[in-house]
Amino acid sequence: MFEDQAEDPDVMIDINTTPLIDVMLVLLIMLIITIPLQTHSVKLDMPDGPPPPAAILPEVARIDIDAQGAIAWNGEKVADRAELENRLHQAAMAANPPEIHVRPDKAVAYAHVAGVMATAQHQGVTKLGVVGAEQFLE
Repeated sequence: MFEDQAEDPDVMIDINTTPLIDVMLVLLIMLIITIPLQTHSVKLDMPDGPPPPAAILPEVARIDIDAQGAIAWNGEKVADRAELENRLHQAAMAANPPEIHVRPDKAVAYAHVAGVMATAQHQGVTKLGVVGAEQFLE
């Protein structure tokens, strides 16, 4: 009687995993459906209407540097570096400091432009920008 069971070649040792996989897939789908949607937005109370106009428009001081390295402040030639330092210092210490726009010529050496920007930084100018930089893209 026991000998017949030991010699039976049709004995199945493997577990049928198909029902287990089906149950896992159903559980996964249920989990996905029941999870609340995550929104990545931040709720802000934004003001209505157009923004108020600026109280005081900033003054603009233009520093032009020509091809030879000569410097002009709002179209007026600057005699030397000391005069430029004085004007930049006065602009930095003003109650409403102006924006300083540096407009270099395309052919000027970079050392002249870097010198003006370094002088402005040493004098405490915080509103400094290079205008017309698109001419250097070529």
